[in-house]
Amino acid sequence: MNFFTKIDIPAANWQIDYKSHIAFFGSCFADNISAQFAARKFNVLVNPFGTVYNPLSIAAQIHAIANGKKFGEPEVFQDMRSISEKEWFESLDKPKNLSKHRDAPWHCWDAHSSLSAATREECIAKLDNAVTNAREFLQKADAVFITLGTAFVYFLKGYAVAVSNCHRQNPNLFIRKMIYVEHVVKALETIVQDLHKIKSDMRIVFTVSPLRHLSDGVHENTLSKATLQLAIDKFIKEIATTPAESRDDIAGFAAASRKDKAGFAAGGRGDKTETVAKESATMVSYFPSYEIVMDELRDYRFYDSDMVHLSKTAEEYIFERMVETYCDKKTRDNIKQVEKFLKSANHRIQDADSPATATFLQKLHAEAARLESQIAGLNLDNEKRKFEK
Repeated sequence: MNFFTKIDIPAANWQIDYKSHIAFFGSCFADNISAQFAARKFNVLVNPFGTVYNPLSIAAQIHAIANGKKFGEPEVFQDMRSISEKEWFESLDKPKNLSKHRDAPWHCWDAHSSLSAATREECIAKLDNAVTNAREFLQKADAVFITLGTAFVYFLKGYAVAVSNCHRQNPNLFIRKMIYVEHVVKALETIVQDLHKIKSDMRIVFTVSPLRHLSDGVHENTLSKATLQLAIDKFIKEIATTPAESRDDIAGFAAASRKDKAGFAAGGRGDKTETVAKESATMVSYFPSYEIVMDELRDYRFYDSDMVHLSKTAEEYIFERMVETYCDKKTRDNIKQVEKFLKSANHRIQDADSPATATFLQKLHAEAARLESQIAGLNLDNEKRKFEK
């Protein structure tokens, strides 16, 4: 008898190693899995604008990076929690003047609060810097993993703007609804086009977060995840393998998109987006994170105490499945060596001034240098500096 359903994941026809640059965009699942790679000293970029859950906002963030966007209104705004809803809607045409006399922080609808600031100028500088740094990384990226968390999207009233972060503003400022498969497909198409605009040969992997959004309701969460699954499948099977001129544009996306974004408005494709090359089919793929949790790890012992987020054991297991899929045997062996080294490097020092400690640190420094010379792309500078101190 077989009491365990194991998901069959064929090895990818391309590989990740320590020379690779790997980017992650999406939900907190993307944060957690990228942390597994970063902890083993892979070169990683994760959510330069903060955690983002819905596909429209992911597309907007990547679009901003691809086009070197300079931020301003209406994305940047001053905190509005102490003013009335009426004042907000009266100020839609002049958002920069809203609450200008109040000592309140500035936020961005597209970004996490870590990019908020005390002044408008500082907030914009943080956002523009995030665009520059992310673009520089993506120009060298070998693989980008996109994790879709939910098909439910918050839209800012008056602008029909998909909001990535509500910053705890008045709930009445937003309309919340679940988007359709066609809207998600259009967002995925925009994501792929913009990423390949930055670097034409990067691999793009879509996945669906296994974390359930139970605040939406159990049935609604199921519909949301199914929408994301259907959209990814439709995009990979139909869109990414078919020239754009041979298929109809997807209508209805404009209402869920910023009118000032080329390629988003009125279902248009923007500059240089007439076709999605057939070779994109080999550059875009799917990794079954959702299926691994639903079928292989279908037990609450693999969840955290809130019964929503995954346990560390589950995260590490999914990381192992990704390594099996995207890393060859040599890289997997290198990962084990790095893990063993880091376990020793993180050993708690009892007596920092003892001769034994000095000898131990010298040994670790030499081991770090050996691993760097043996594993191309591995960087242990931080550890070596710590040993030198």
